[in-house]
Amino acid sequence: MVRVMICGDLVWAHQECAELFNGLAEVVRMDSPTRADFFAGLQPGGKYDGIVGIYRHNVSADHIGIFDRELVAKLPASVKWIAHNGAGYDQIDVAACKERGIFVSNTPGAVDDATATTALYLLISALRRFSHAERDLRIGKWKASHVPGAAHDLTNRTLFILGLGGIGQRLADLAHAFPMRVLYHNRRPSPTAPAWCEYVPAERLDEMLGVADVLSVHVPLKKETEGLVGEAMIRKLKKGAVIVNTARGKVIDEDAMIRALEDGHLGGVGLDVYPNEPEVNPRLLEFPNATLLPHMGTETCDSQKKMEIRALTNLRDFLTKGQGEDLVPEYKQ
Repeated sequence: MVRVMICGDLVWAHQECAELFNGLAEVVRMDSPTRADFFAGLQPGGKYDGIVGIYRHNVSADHIGIFDRELVAKLPASVKWIAHNGAGYDQIDVAACKERGIFVSNTPGAVDDATATTALYLLISALRRFSHAERDLRIGKWKASHVPGAAHDLTNRTLFILGLGGIGQRLADLAHAFPMRVLYHNRRPSPTAPAWCEYVPAERLDEMLGVADVLSVHVPLKKETEGLVGEAMIRKLKKGAVIVNTARGKVIDEDAMIRALEDGHLGGVGLDVYPNEPEVNPRLLEFPNATLLPHMGTETCDSQKKMEIRALTNLRDFLTKGQGEDLVPEYKQ
């Protein structure tokens, strides 16, 4: 019987895991406390010898580090599939995997609702200054430091979504209910976008950023998207606009964003992700108009169970069909 590895413990889908691989594969738990021990276990005769596929969760990085080029090079030749639990997969060197004939899948869709509702909360809190108000209440100040005119309704405001994938589309649906005007920019129009979702091509990007009250970021972190939301894009936003980020911290030039908060060009930010997690730039903690969360986007039992099952199903489908459903885009280009 073939062997598959659980790399990063399951929390919610133990029963489903047993059912998915019953009679199909031996499930081996990665229990290495260090990277060196993990590498030793991958050697012929080691405890992980012969694995053909890996279920991976980011928590495994606490012990063995990310799946960088060094780690990928150590994987046995038998490994042909890495089923990552998460929509973002920047902790995996996909190029190195492709060179070795290893396929990588993620879990789009399973994270859409939880991440979009997180973005909606950040959007509401940043526009209404709710986070600041709660902090004042907790120290007995009621709303003495609330600035008249600083808070704004969502109704009839303009939301610009940078990256209309599953999460961006779900946020668009939620925001449309207020209603908000919804603009979006992708490399090409989304075939699933409703008519009320207005596509902004590259040649009109600067113009339409200038009418946005909120810029919500939903692009994956890749080499070409690092610092995508930089000084130029931020300054193209109308004065007083809000930035929301539930994607990855490094997609935004943090220094440029902080400068725009300092000089008042930005009216606020709502952040769930940061460039060097779990570290947070202490400057951000000083801004009363910053709503900050510790990467809570998918921190619900409902979504986490869906993510575990979807990743496990990708691994099962590789064994039974030769390929999982959620192959990451780099393999489709």
